[in-house]
Amino acid sequence: MAVRLPRGFRAGATRAGIKPSGRPDLALLVSGLPAVWAYAATKNLAAAPSIHRGRALYASGKPLRAVVVNAGNANCATGERGFADDRRMAELAALRLGLAPEEVLTASTGVIGVPLPVEKVEKGLPQIDLAPFADPFAEAILTTDTRPKVAEAEVEGARIVGIAKGSGMIHPDMATMLAFLVTDASLPQEALREAWRGIVERTFNQVTVDGDTSTNDLAVVLANGAYGEVPLEPFLEALEGVARKLAKAIARDGEGATKLMVVRVVGAATAEEARRAAKQVAGSLLWKSALYGNDPNWGRILAALGRSGARFDPLRVRISLQGIPLYAGGVLPFDREAASRAMGAEEVVVLVDLQEGPGEGEAYGCDLTEEYVRINALYTT
Repeated sequence: MAVRLPRGFRAGATRAGIKPSGRPDLALLVSGLPAVWAYAATKNLAAAPSIHRGRALYASGKPLRAVVVNAGNANCATGERGFADDRRMAELAALRLGLAPEEVLTASTGVIGVPLPVEKVEKGLPQIDLAPFADPFAEAILTTDTRPKVAEAEVEGARIVGIAKGSGMIHPDMATMLAFLVTDASLPQEALREAWRGIVERTFNQVTVDGDTSTNDLAVVLANGAYGEVPLEPFLEALEGVARKLAKAIARDGEGATKLMVVRVVGAATAEEARRAAKQVAGSLLWKSALYGNDPNWGRILAALGRSGARFDPLRVRISLQGIPLYAGGVLPFDREAASRAMGAEEVVVLVDLQEGPGEGEAYGCDLTEEYVRINALYTT
C-alpha cells in the first residue's frame, strides 16, 4: 500500500541513467509551503559538496521548499567541479519547481570520486511527476539497499512520514545514510532544531553495520505547518519513534545481513555511556560473526563492553541474550543449544546491565556474513 505524505508535500522520481542498473535514481521531495527544518550531517572531513552546501543553508535559518536527491553517484572527491555540479543540481531543481536555489537542499549517494553527470540530471528533472506519495522517492534513493525504508506516525491529526536509505558504510557520525522526515505540523524552528540533535544521537547515530562512516550522509526533518499546531512533547516523541523505526530498518538491511541486532544497555553511569557501550557491542566484528553463526559467545560481548569507555565492574555486569541469562559477574550455566536456536530469529536482542547508574541506551546492528565481503569486494567492478 502506498504511503501518503503529510498535507502539502509531494514527491516523485525518474530513471535519469545515473545508476548503471537503470533503476530510478533521481528524486524530488517538495513542500507547497515554506518549511522550517532541522538538519544533521556527517562529521567526516572528506564531506561531499552537498553537505557543505546544506550546512550553509542551515546556518542561514531560512525555510526550505524542496530536496533533490541523486543516487548512484556521491559527487564527492571530485574537486571544484563537484561543488559547481552540486550548485547546478540545486539550480536545475529550482528551475523545475519555480523556486529559488537556496530553497532547495541537495543530497547525493553512491560511488565516490566519479564526476556527477549533470546533463543527466538536467534531462531527468522535467520527467519527474509529483504526487502525494512517498514510495517512488523511497525507491529512487536506494543504492545497495534491498528494500525501501518508510515509516509513519500521527499526532492529533498531524502526520509524520520518514523515508531513508542505507545498507553499508554505516557507522554514524553518521553513515551512508540519507533520512528525510516530513510533517504537516506547525512547529517553532528553534525547538525543532534543539530536539533534533538529541533524536539523531539516540536513533540514527546508534546504527552500525560495518564501522565505516560516510562522506554524504544526512538526516533532515521538514515541517510545513499545513495541518496546524500540535502539542510539542507528544509530537517529538512520535518523531523520535519514526526515526527509530528507520534506524532499525537500516540495520536490518545491512549489506549481506540475515538478522537485526538490538543491543540494549541499562544501569550505565550516564545515558551517553550506555549508548557508547551498546554501539561498541553492535559494532564488534567478532560478535557480529558469532551472531551470524548462532554462537552465544558472550565473552565477545563482555570484551566489547570493556573497550567502550563505559565505566563498570565486570564482577557486577549482567548479560542476557534473547532473554536467556549468560553472564552475571561470572559464568552462568545455560543451554547452549537452546541459546543458539534462539539466535536464529530475525531480530536478536542483547541486554546488558552495568549496574552503575540510571543511564540507558540502545544500538542497532546486524550480523556479518560472507555476502557483505562479496558486495564490497565487487562494488565498483
